[in-house]
Amino acid sequence: MRNNSRILTLNPEIQEEFSLEQIVLVGAQKMLKMALEAEIQSFLEGHSTLMDDGKMSIVRNGYNNERAVTIGVGALQVKVPRTRNRSGEAENFVSTIIPPYLKRSLKLEETLPLMYLYGISTKDFVPALEKLLGAGTPGLSASNISHLKKVWEQEHTDWSTRDLKDEKYCYVWVDGIHFKVRNSSDDLCILVMMGVDYQGEKKLIAVESGYRESTDSWATLLRELKSRGMVCPKLFIGDGALGFWAAKREVYPEAKAQRCWEHKKRNVLDKLPKSVQSQAKSLLNEIQMAPGVSMAIKAIEKFEGIYDAKYPDAVNCLKKNQEELLAFYEFPAEHWIHIRTSNPIESTFSTVRLRTKKTRSCGARKTIHSMVFKLLVVASKRWRKIRAYTMIEKVIDDSVIFEDGLEKAA
Repeated sequence: MRNNSRILTLNPEIQEEFSLEQIVLVGAQKMLKMALEAEIQSFLEGHSTLMDDGKMSIVRNGYNNERAVTIGVGALQVKVPRTRNRSGEAENFVSTIIPPYLKRSLKLEETLPLMYLYGISTKDFVPALEKLLGAGTPGLSASNISHLKKVWEQEHTDWSTRDLKDEKYCYVWVDGIHFKVRNSSDDLCILVMMGVDYQGEKKLIAVESGYRESTDSWATLLRELKSRGMVCPKLFIGDGALGFWAAKREVYPEAKAQRCWEHKKRNVLDKLPKSVQSQAKSLLNEIQMAPGVSMAIKAIEKFEGIYDAKYPDAVNCLKKNQEELLAFYEFPAEHWIHIRTSNPIESTFSTVRLRTKKTRSCGARKTIHSMVFKLLVVASKRWRKIRAYTMIEKVIDDSVIFEDGLEKAA
């Protein structure tokens, strides 16, 4: 049988100049660069429909200053990509692989969930982590890792039954992500909710299994949150394809609903031929970025006048749930960047999606659940307050009314 394995050989004249650690560092440097490029590309693709004067709002803008990040075998020189935002409609790229100010490699609580969700088997954890964190890193044993996984499962169980009476949210984003389950033909869907509390802080609210398009799954989750004391938020934001909306009307009918503009634009464009998508995208951006609701409605009528005769499905898609698409006008203009789309929760999921969409399976259901929870908890430590968070006090005051993003005079 022919052996197709490749053996790395060095020139005998220079072989002594390279240690095994140096070779590992070179490989790690290349892998890290590829991972950062994949991460920023995923970010740009997720914001490709944001336009400013006919051009993409968020574009590549070189790299941040080079800095050293220490891993087990030495220090890597890292240049993290960055973006430039022409319109301010969304936040700029922030790497989750190499967060700002990171000086040392990821801790075990971050590395282990990523490896598990990427499909690496438990028996391979220790040798892989030794390469990343160093062979002398405390806690790197199969028994310790198994114990750690059980601890995280219990943490998620305890967190999922916590009292919510003191956790009050103004805005809440909802979404779901699918995972392949090892040795099963069924996917696992994790339903996630994150919100902005009255101090402007982004908080993780729920991480539960269910069915993304199922009203019953979302209704069960909402009823359970309500029974634990969750006060009705002012606004829910999410994708129109979710089964969430019927559940919201049942459990929290007084909350307003905002359909994600990014998902809406993609759905409308899918119903148009490519030859007209560029013009249609500009018109859709004109609607989304209109300074007031009356101008947005006029822009919708303009879109209808151009495309209704030939592409009625695209027009019907746009006009469906029009009220929910324009709900953001009833909230401060300073908050529109956060509430017009589900980008805040999509960005949180981007790292998980990047590492799972190419794998056949991730593992057992219970472990996937706890790993996603732990990964999101770690990510939440880097979440920032929303803009103009002091205005939340007026948003939650029922006597204050906003029209076209501005407070209405009494």
